[in-house]
Amino acid sequence: MPEMNIDHVAHLARIELTDAEKQKIAAQLKDILAYVEKLNQLDVTGVEPTAHATPLHNVLRPDEAKPSGIDREQFLRNAPEHARDLFIMPKIVE
Repeated sequence: MPEMNIDHVAHLARIELTDAEKQKIAAQLKDILAYVEKLNQLDVTGVEPTAHATPLHNVLRPDEAKPSGIDREQFLRNAPEHARDLFIMPKIVE
């Protein structure tokens, strides 16, 4: 396993570390790299590459327009201002 330069990693991450933090992170990175090396020893011949461990399916329903069941006038009664069946809103962009 190559020697890790924690100062270089900290520089890339744009963080400052104390000596104690450098030692702790060096040990953690060493453990992570050892685990990755262990994973590299697995025989994955014939295993299809995937982005996720389980297949993802869209669970959302299709977007369909449906009548609301509430009269437009009832909605507009709650509006501070309205014209031509539209809500009038204050301008927010100059």
